[in-house]
Amino acid sequence: MPDRLVVLYRGNRPPATALIERLADTVYATEEELPYLLPGADALLAWVTITPAIREAWPDNPDKAPRWVHAASAGVDSFLFPALVEDPGVVLTNARGVYDQPTAEYVLGLILALAKDFPGTWEHQQRREWRPRPSDSITGRTALVWGTGPIGRAVARLLRAAGMLVRGAGRTARAVDPDFGMIHGPTTLPSALAEADYVVLAAPLTQDTRGMVDASVLAAMKPGARLINVGRGGLVDEQALVDHLAAGRLAGAALDVFGQEPLPTRSPLWDMPGVMISPHTAGETTSEREALIEVFLDNLTRHIEGRPLRNVVDKRRGYVVDMTHPA
Repeated sequence: MPDRLVVLYRGNRPPATALIERLADTVYATEEELPYLLPGADALLAWVTITPAIREAWPDNPDKAPRWVHAASAGVDSFLFPALVEDPGVVLTNARGVYDQPTAEYVLGLILALAKDFPGTWEHQQRREWRPRPSDSITGRTALVWGTGPIGRAVARLLRAAGMLVRGAGRTARAVDPDFGMIHGPTTLPSALAEADYVVLAAPLTQDTRGMVDASVLAAMKPGARLINVGRGGLVDEQALVDHLAAGRLAGAALDVFGQEPLPTRSPLWDMPGVMISPHTAGETTSEREALIEVFLDNLTRHIEGRPLRNVVDKRRGYVVDMTHPA
């Protein structure tokens, strides 16, 4: 049994607390309480993941830092601070696999909503206006999925099933890939952007990917294309996106994540034509909490028994390396 497991929560505690408490000496901490309860803990379950609290509460003495940190999320950018990354004795795991299919479904829904202009239909309904108009078809359209991890692959499979031509973009080019058909690397990325009707961002936020969609990338996109971001807000230069949307180079965007969340009310993105905004909910489902705790409980059992943990993050890269499809 771990000496002590700290569960970081906000609002509601995770499900299955009775089972967690039977397996480990468990204490619960809010973000304010974490600096007092984290030092000396053996493990940390971060039920809250988008927060500076873990970095701020991390013990200065490495001997007092937890040896295992589990993030109840797919993204781990909040955990990639030097003290955690550079300590070889700290293992970081995540909830890889939980969000793949829900996010893929959400992306397909966003593409259909943009192509069929569902927001416009809803506005006309609210005004009781009968306004027939044609809509775009997604069959045969090209989607470039930027990010070839499990979420990107789930997106690619679903978009292909819907009749779209799908390509991937990642660190390593591949001429043949089972999910993407082919994957573009940095050299052929500009030509891939120029051909894509939809560019879907599903990459993790790391030092290498922060700000990767800048003015030059947006300028390389096909005129009239649409950008969808279900990765992290920090992937995109938001001001450059606003400028390209305002200039009419892009037909629109569907954004689920932002550099600052909640998105400030003063952001021009709220009112821009062709832009859909959602509050970081692409992967959320009614069964999300149960799926997240199932992954954690499996790893907690493995931790107690001394077996290898699932979903171990490569802290230098910022994501779990899939040796079947290494990025």
